[in-house]
Amino acid sequence: MDDTTANAGTAGQQATVSTISDDELARLTDDIISALKTVYDPEIPADIYELGLVYRIDIEDDRTVRIDMTLTAPGCPVAGEMPGWVQNAVGAVEGVSGVEVNMTFDPPWTPDRMSEEAQIAVGWY
Repeated sequence: MDDTTANAGTAGQQATVSTISDDELARLTDDIISALKTVYDPEIPADIYELGLVYRIDIEDDRTVRIDMTLTAPGCPVAGEMPGWVQNAVGAVEGVSGVEVNMTFDPPWTPDRMSEEAQIAVGWY
């Protein structure tokens, strides 16, 4: 993260301090998750967040959002399109200055990453 550091009071230890207030960070996080829940894998009737395809969301001090995510399989037919869908959805969130999506297959996605909501949506619950 592109945060500033402040002395935590113990020799040799430093704490990360964000320039974004806790309330604003909570709002951004909620809004980003809501935006991610509008992006669906076209082969599975559940959104990418509930499917467990989003591994990490980082909000930088300059309000750039970095997302590490995966797909259900490396050969997914929408592999080339999904990052753009995510960028568009998250980029529309008020206060976000930019979005970077990193696709990764480490660790590989498995169905146990799905939320209960996604399991119900696909009939696995």
